[in-house]
Amino acid sequence: MTADRNLRVHVTRPIPDQALDYLKGQGLDVTCPADDGPPSREELLSSVEDAEAILSILTEKIDGEVFERARRLKVVSNMAVGYDNIDVPEATRRGVAVCNTPGVLTDTTADFAWALLMAAARRVVECHRFVQDGRWEWWGPKMMMGADVHGKTLGIVGFGKIGQAVARRATGFDMKVLYSGETAPETSKWGEKVSFSDLLQSSDFVSLHVPYRPSTHHLIGREQLHLMKKTGFLINTARGAVVNEEQLVEALESGEIAGAGLDVFEKEPQVHPGLHRLNVVLAPHAASASLATRAKMATMAAENLVAVLRGEEPQAIVNPEVLEQCQSPK
Repeated sequence: MTADRNLRVHVTRPIPDQALDYLKGQGLDVTCPADDGPPSREELLSSVEDAEAILSILTEKIDGEVFERARRLKVVSNMAVGYDNIDVPEATRRGVAVCNTPGVLTDTTADFAWALLMAAARRVVECHRFVQDGRWEWWGPKMMMGADVHGKTLGIVGFGKIGQAVARRATGFDMKVLYSGETAPETSKWGEKVSFSDLLQSSDFVSLHVPYRPSTHHLIGREQLHLMKKTGFLINTARGAVVNEEQLVEALESGEIAGAGLDVFEKEPQVHPGLHRLNVVLAPHAASASLATRAKMATMAAENLVAVLRGEEPQAIVNPEVLEQCQSPK
C-alpha cells in the first residue's frame, strides 16, 4: 500500500486500541474522533472526504450521501455482524466493498441472551433494586416469585450461528428447544423445527436471532404476541425493529405475556417509556460487550479493511462481486 500519500482511513467511533494500532502499523493515515459519543451527520460527512476506507459501527448510517462525499472510498468495514446501517446496493453500484464481523461474537451474544432470559424469568433486576434501595425488611415465602427455566420450552426464531449457540446452552437446563426461520436447517440435534406460529404458541421463552431486513420488520407484533403463552417471555438480542415496541408494551400491560428481556430497541437510544414500568430487563445494546469480543470485532474489521486495500480477499465480505473492482493502489 504505497502511494504519493498514505491511504486515509476514518474510524467513525473510538474502538479498542489494538485495532487502531494495527491500522497505524500498516502505514495508514488513521482519523478517529476522541469523543465516545456519536458524531453529528455533518461531522461524519466531513470526516470521510478523501478517505479510502471507513471503519464503521452499526449506529452510523452509511448511505448514498456518504458515498457521494467519500469519492475515493474503496471499502466500508462494519464492526458488527449486521449491516443494515449500510446501503449495500449503493456501495456495490459504486464498487465499494462492504465487510462485516461474523463469528467472533456468536458465543458472547448467546451468553447475553441467556443473561436476559434468566434475569427476566427470575426477576433479578427487580430483586437487586429491592435490596439496594433498602426495602428488604423481612423474608416471606411469596416474595419475588418468578418463573422456572429448567424443563421449559425455548423457542428460537432464527437458527443461524447465534441461534444454535443459544440452543446448545439450553441442554444444560433440560429444556425442549423449538426453532423456526426462513433459512433454518430442516433438522438439528439441538432442537426441532416447527412453524413460526407453533413455536410462539408452544414456547415458554421466545428468543429472537434474525437479521433485520424488510421481511423481519415488526416480525413480532400484536398478532404474534397474542399467540404466545400468558406466562411467556420474549427475549430480543437481534435488532430493535424486529419487534413492534408499542404493541409489546400493550401486550405486557394487558398480561398477554409475562415479561421480556431486551438488548435492542426500535429507535436507539430511545426506549419506549412504557417499558420502564413493566417486567422488562433492559440493556443498552450490550450483547457483544465483553472485553475480548469487542477487541476481536474491532481487529477483524480492521483486518478486513486492510485486505481490501491490498487487493486481497477479506475474512468476511457482504458484496464479494466488487472485489475485482477494489484493486490495490499503485
